[in-house]
Amino acid sequence: MLKSMTFENFTVFQNAEFTFGRHLNVVVGENGAGKSHVLKAAYAAISANAGRSGSGGEHPGKAQLQVDLARKFQAVFRPDGLGRLVRRQKGRRSCSLELLFTEPAHNLQFTFSTVAKTEVTLKKAPRQRIEKLPVFLPTRELLAIYPGFVSLYETTHLPFEETWRDTCILLGAPLARGPREARIRELLVPLEQAMAGTVELDKSGRFYLNLNSGGSMEMHLVAEGMRKLAMLARLIATGSLLDTGYLFWDEPEANLNPKVLRTIARTILQIAGSGIQVFIATHSLFLLRELHILQQREFASFQTRCFGLHIGDDGTVSIQQGNTMDDIGEIAALDEDLQQSERYIDTEIGVAATGSDGQGGT
Repeated sequence: MLKSMTFENFTVFQNAEFTFGRHLNVVVGENGAGKSHVLKAAYAAISANAGRSGSGGEHPGKAQLQVDLARKFQAVFRPDGLGRLVRRQKGRRSCSLELLFTEPAHNLQFTFSTVAKTEVTLKKAPRQRIEKLPVFLPTRELLAIYPGFVSLYETTHLPFEETWRDTCILLGAPLARGPREARIRELLVPLEQAMAGTVELDKSGRFYLNLNSGGSMEMHLVAEGMRKLAMLARLIATGSLLDTGYLFWDEPEANLNPKVLRTIARTILQIAGSGIQVFIATHSLFLLRELHILQQREFASFQTRCFGLHIGDDGTVSIQQGNTMDDIGEIAALDEDLQQSERYIDTEIGVAATGSDGQGGT
């Protein structure tokens, strides 16, 4: 489990410390407040450590990890140079990132400066690698672009974050078998009911939705919202989202209607209950409310942390955090949603009061 992450002069953050919950972590804030940066930084650091080679999970060397961290942060954030991730200020500066885990052997701290191109300096090196690769779900679904994407990404220069490539590799993993299958079926059933079918990867490398009504449909022809459900279902079926590990999901609500979001909210909590530490960034008041309802009714024992990112007048982002949404201050995007609901109700009341002909009620 990731216990905390500390930034110093990293992108929009001057000094920021995030204390995470065991099950679910929710980051909200305005556009430009750094929500995606929080998820990507944690993902890149964990992925670099998990992706290292080594016998029996042992540390393969400080120099190699420094190379892996620099390469991963560049591939995930895609800056012109690594130093471009340092918070923009006059003069030469450096930034620092520290990640602390429940397993101290995984603890990590490193720095790099504004002039760094591909170099980081380890201040605290982990003694062991993380055994399981983390999962990052971007706002876009990936099943439609899956055929040939990994080989194309690794042989040409494509303007896509490496999270896409990483997730495509996990989507192509074999299906899990053995004692885990019962738990996998439990998580898959509501997703398959929502999709009205099951996900299949054929020998040609294309994904299909096998319909309950009979026949199959190419994933390119399936609605994008359903493809996001299918992507989640596939990662559960391969075991990537089961037992232990990390899930980072940027805007789960993108291109999903409220009915499907209810299924997503429940699945997020079920995945968190299976042993995966979940991190999401969202603008959706509906998703936040649905998660709250489910936690109050069925998942009350879950440890959840909420983070509100607030942009100051000087562009610096501050953080308010706590165990509930009430602890994170006002969030403009959520306030606008509530205010729109109030305006709509006031409008309907006004229409009812004046009558349909505008002449007033009787």
